[in-house]
Amino acid sequence: MSETPAAPKSSRGTLVLMLLLTALGAALVLTAVGRTWAEGVAPGTAGGRIAISASGSKLTGLPTGTALVAMAAAVAVFAVRGRARLLVGLLTVLAGAGAVAGALIGRADTAGLHTLAATQLGLTSAHAEEITRTAWPWVALAGGLLLVAAGALTVRFGRNWPAMGSRYEAPTRRRPAGKAGATGNSPADLWKALDRGEDPTG
Repeated sequence: MSETPAAPKSSRGTLVLMLLLTALGAALVLTAVGRTWAEGVAPGTAGGRIAISASGSKLTGLPTGTALVAMAAAVAVFAVRGRARLLVGLLTVLAGAGAVAGALIGRADTAGLHTLAATQLGLTSAHAEEITRTAWPWVALAGGLLLVAAGALTVRFGRNWPAMGSRYEAPTRRRPAGKAGATGNSPADLWKALDRGEDPTG
């Protein structure tokens, strides 16, 4: 009985590296979008000033969505083979690029802060002033680059990675061959067979 040869250590090493890059990249992106990306102040109606701050998720939803896609793609690698892994790798590259784009868009966004100012003040004409940016968009961008690298590894080495074998699939039960009338070996089944005039032991 022949067995499928084990994948080379180098192949397993690139697989582990891909998983680490995906986990770290997604963690950076998801952590960054929950932090403050921009701050400012909005002039109040009585001459006062109200502090305004916006997290990355309020400025753009792109990094969060793409990070989740990349994580799902990393899991899908184990369920597919051949050219399908190439598609999964390309999807991860696109997800990482989307996270990078979202980080850049969110860092340059001012409309989100203006909207927050208008919401807090209850004035559609309200806007944020003295806007400052934090470093968290760059953290999200770094996470996106790691996801791009993970996708590139999948495209380059994915065909050599081990896949989920048949031993992980749900086992199928085979019915024992027998007479059409016999459906099981429980006492109730045996009595029913006897009532029908059949020999359950034959």
